[in-house]
Amino acid sequence: MKKTIYFAGLLLAMIVCAAPLWAQVNGDVRGVATDRDGKPISGATVELYDASTGRKYQAKTNSKGQYVAAELPIGSYTATLVQNGTTLDSHPNVPVTAGGDMTVDFDIAKDNPVSAEQQKKVEAVQKQNVKVKDLNGKLAQAKELEAAGNYDQAITLLQQTTEAEPTEDLLWAYLGDAQRGGKKYTDAIDSYQKALAIKPNTGAYLSGLADAYAKSGQTDKAVQTYAAAAQADPLSAGTYYFNEGAIFTNIGKVDEAVAAFDKAIQIDPKRADAYYWKGVDLIGKATMKDNKMVAPPGTAEAFNKYLELQPSGKYADASKQMLAAIGASVDTSYGKSKKKPN
Repeated sequence: MKKTIYFAGLLLAMIVCAAPLWAQVNGDVRGVATDRDGKPISGATVELYDASTGRKYQAKTNSKGQYVAAELPIGSYTATLVQNGTTLDSHPNVPVTAGGDMTVDFDIAKDNPVSAEQQKKVEAVQKQNVKVKDLNGKLAQAKELEAAGNYDQAITLLQQTTEAEPTEDLLWAYLGDAQRGGKKYTDAIDSYQKALAIKPNTGAYLSGLADAYAKSGQTDKAVQTYAAAAQADPLSAGTYYFNEGAIFTNIGKVDEAVAAFDKAIQIDPKRADAYYWKGVDLIGKATMKDNKMVAPPGTAEAFNKYLELQPSGKYADASKQMLAAIGASVDTSYGKSKKKPN
């Protein structure tokens, strides 16, 4: 009887001693994630993968960059730090032991040191960013001065900027804009040409140059430059052809003006002003017959199309007067398919 009790007690003691061993089959992994500046990386995912079992576990970093992956089965894991789908850092062969509490920190600066060459590139980018920020600030200041009508101050500021950064095409173009606004067209031409020497075939620069040519009375060069702008920048070609039409209108070349406005209309069929000015040029070719004005074909259609697109536009009254002058009625259904009667 005593022997039975003895073995029962021994068995109970073995069970009690073994219980903690059975319970401690998992371990924890914890740590902190920091970026190159030593700041915590929050909201990142720590992925833990055991290749031998195929098991995967995840933990999130908090606002302090801390994470805890608790109760992981024992094994050897690869710990990877991922943020927005990009792997930032990784540690292979992370052991998880029974009852263990493993610390695995992700220190981007320490784990992924930057080489001297990379550091130079980083510093160059930082320097460029500072430069761009400074230039953008000066350009914004110049635009504010222009908006207030202080063109001379804007020109002075931009001249100083181009002297400091003579290879920046945008600065020369902005200077050209300010000079054009201040009616210093010869200077503007020179500035646009310098911008184009750095960055050729830029539609906006060519357009500014063309306008400066036009306002300085060099109409042939203006027309040629607008044509070049249209080829260089097809997306804005409608505007360039419209401006070309305006030049021809101003110098009385009616046929050339109509052709230019037609090009603008072809690119942008909703450009109302192009229809109006086309009508104006066409009515300039009108003749008199039996004391009545006879306008060339397409004149009434041009004015009516303007009224269709801009019924209350600034040229609406003028369009109606032109239509009345040639004995045409207002018909804003021009260009629309008419419904067949039932």
